[in-house]
Amino acid sequence: MTENKIKIAPIIKPLFLILLLMVCAGLGACNKTQSYSELLREEEKAVNWYLAQKKVELQIPSDSISFLVGKDAPFYKLDEDGNVYMQVINRGDLNADGRPSEKIEKEDQIYFRYTRQNIRSMYEYGIDSEYGNSNDILSGDGSSYFFYKNTTLKVSTQWGTGIQMPMRFFGYNSEVNLVIKSYCGFASDQTYCYPYVINVRYFKPEY
Repeated sequence: MTENKIKIAPIIKPLFLILLLMVCAGLGACNKTQSYSELLREEEKAVNWYLAQKKVELQIPSDSISFLVGKDAPFYKLDEDGNVYMQVINRGDLNADGRPSEKIEKEDQIYFRYTRQNIRSMYEYGIDSEYGNSNDILSGDGSSYFFYKNTTLKVSTQWGTGIQMPMRFFGYNSEVNLVIKSYCGFASDQTYCYPYVINVRYFKPEY
């Protein structure tokens, strides 16, 4: 019996090492993460896929009242790099000349409600559930807010810059759909380059 063990052991040892290397290689392949540039390319493909199904306008109207409105309205490109596109659902409170009845100034506090969907999930899997606080009657309007054009306070920066862009054109009680790439999106989306389509309603603080 001892002699058999001596003969078999040299054979088992190399086989064990080969199997161990194969397992390690497999785990390495499974744990390989995409680079940031690869994630950006995936994001770009997903956003292009989504917008290809919509009407897109590259020129922004000269005044608020000239924006087309409704669920069939086009998505207007809001920035030069194409990080944010806006579809207007409701222009909100406007004067007769088409300007917001109450102009939004820097550091004004804006409350908002939203629901959103991950465009990459929609692109890759065909579906993504909506979530946000629009239908949460317990959260109250004060659950989400930012200070317009503030770039230092976390309460503002956590939402990104894209969600503030409609305030250039509209004021309180307006509603838009936004396509936002991660660069201008919520801070939590930027690491993994998640783009979202987000419905947002803006409100004046009550105090």
